[in-house]
Order: sequence, then structure tokens, then C-alpha cells
Amino acid sequence: MQTIQGHVRKMHIEPGTEAIYSLVLDNQTHIPLNPLLGHQLECTFSGKISCVYCKRSIKKSFNQGYCFVCFKKLARCDQCIIKPEQCHYHLGTCREPEWGDAVCMQKHIVYLAYTSGVKVGITRKKNTPTRWLDQGANLALPLYEVNTRLQSGLLEQTLKQYIADKTHWRTMLSQDEHTFDLKAFWDSTYPSVAKCLQTLIDDNPHFQHATPKPIAQHSSVLNFHYPRIAPLGKIQSINVDKTPHFPGTLIGMKGQYLLFDCGVINLRKYTGYHISITVS
Repeated sequence: MQTIQGHVRKMHIEPGTEAIYSLVLDNQTHIPLNPLLGHQLECTFSGKISCVYCKRSIKKSFNQGYCFVCFKKLARCDQCIIKPEQCHYHLGTCREPEWGDAVCMQKHIVYLAYTSGVKVGITRKKNTPTRWLDQGANLALPLYEVNTRLQSGLLEQTLKQYIADKTHWRTMLSQDEHTFDLKAFWDSTYPSVAKCLQTLIDDNPHFQHATPKPIAQHSSVLNFHYPRIAPLGKIQSINVDKTPHFPGTLIGMKGQYLLFDCGVINLRKYTGYHISITVS
């Protein structure tokens, strides 16, 4: 038997024949998860939480791992992270300009993904393909490359009038593979959105000297496969605030979810929580 413990961070995922997962604790301990498939894991959440930024002990976390003070002061917790079309870096009001330089003022990709269905989304170019693996996407197709997060958000906001931008997590977890033709979907959708996109590009000053680069025609659809050794039954979410201790056999991983025979847990939701895992 082996026991590992630490404060939860977002799982590390690498592409492969099947996605390669590692559990990350305290930003330094990486435990390979694929070899643990089929093993009984006894998980205990101690109730201790630490802010992922300032490391102070807290009773409640905000925005996936921050204390209230950091949540209120950090740019990475601002509303424009959820709504990138509201990015205000260009107005000089970013709470952390250096962070904005490194994150928002970088090349972004506007994409289609197939998670629980077709969705539109954005990500920094450097975060591909990790962003799609984090979402549990079976398929992904890059559409446009732009220079800033704001530009990607404006394009996404226009495309959301025609294409969903949400993932239904239960449906996403229940799907192992999908043969949906993402490129054919875009080819059939583009004539309907082309005029709105062109109007946005022509009229919005943020595109005056930075026209989006269309890349869908030259992009290949990316396929992703996730490790799973048994099908999920009725999908039940494990809430560790209510059930801090549970044993379960690890049967798979998808997105940022651990899949057990007794239920599923969105590990990213509990970033900063202290966990102890005994492997047998």
C-alpha cells in the first residue's frame, strides 16, 4: 500500500494514444494516474484548504482555489476571464499588467470542439492541445488565430449566436469516442456566420490593424482518446465537502474528472484542498 498527500492542483494531461494523466499536489508532486487504473483508491479530504496564490489557510475557496482577498485583487480572477470580450487591458485598468502581458496580450486560437456536442471556445495558442484535453473534448478544430484575448473573445461572442459555448458534463463523461464530422459542420455553418464576422472585423476598432487569420481550411481535426477500463453507470458527482472520505476503484479519467466505480469527481473544483490517497 502507498499513501500520497498534498494540496490538489489541476491534473497534468499530455496527448497520447490515450491521454496521459498525472495527479499534481502542491505544484511539485506528479503521480502518474494511468498505471493506477483498476486500483482501489481510498481518498480522504482533510478539510484543510490553502489559497493557490498566497498559500494562506482558508475555510472557503473562490474561483477554484483562491482566498477572498486574492479573488478580489488578482486579474486572473476578474470577470473578463469568464467573458474575454470584456477585457479592459487596453484601457489601462488591468489589475496586473504584467500578468496581462503574459496571458491576454498573446496569440489566441478560436476553435470548435466536440465535448457533449459542438461548442465554440478560445484558448491561448501555447495552450493547445492541453485546453481541449482539460475540457474532455473528443475532437477539436482551430478556426482563427488572433493577437489578443480580447479579439478572440469578440469573435467567440459573435459565433455564440450560432454555436453553443457550453459543455454538459454528464454527457461529456458518458461519451468515449465520437465520429462527428467537425470540419463538415464548420463548412455548412460558415455561410450563415460569414456576414456577421465580416461586419465585426470591419467595424470594430480592435481589428483595425489586426485582421483575424482564418486557419480552419488548413487545420486538421484533432482526435483525443481518454483512458477508461469500464463503462460508467449512473453518473453521480462526489461532493467532498459532504463526503470527505470515500474508497473507490479508479476506472478512468476525462477532462479534469477522476472516474470511480462509485462516482465521479471534478478535481479542478477542489483546487487547494488537502487530500490523502492510499493506493491498494
